[in-house]
Amino acid sequence: MYYNRRIAYHTLGCKLNFSETSSVAKIMEDVGYQKVEFTDVADYYIINTCSVTENADKECKYIVRQIKRRAPESKVVIMGLLCH
Repeated sequence: MYYNRRIAYHTLGCKLNFSETSSVAKIMEDVGYQKVEFTDVADYYIINTCSVTENADKECKYIVRQIKRRAPESKVVIMGLLCH
């Protein structure tokens, strides 16, 4: 179990991405992670994105830079459909 580990989620893209993020959040909660707001400091940040458009890529990179400024020790996981 991973008690006291804080995790935050951000989803870009379609309804399927939101559903996937919800499923991942449930699994992580079941093993003891504490869900926090994406604007909070967390140990882990999960970004679920669909990288079909250049705009989504840019937004994802921008979000990662924000996270690393806010919580430099955090781990960032990017998941989803990457079409490059």
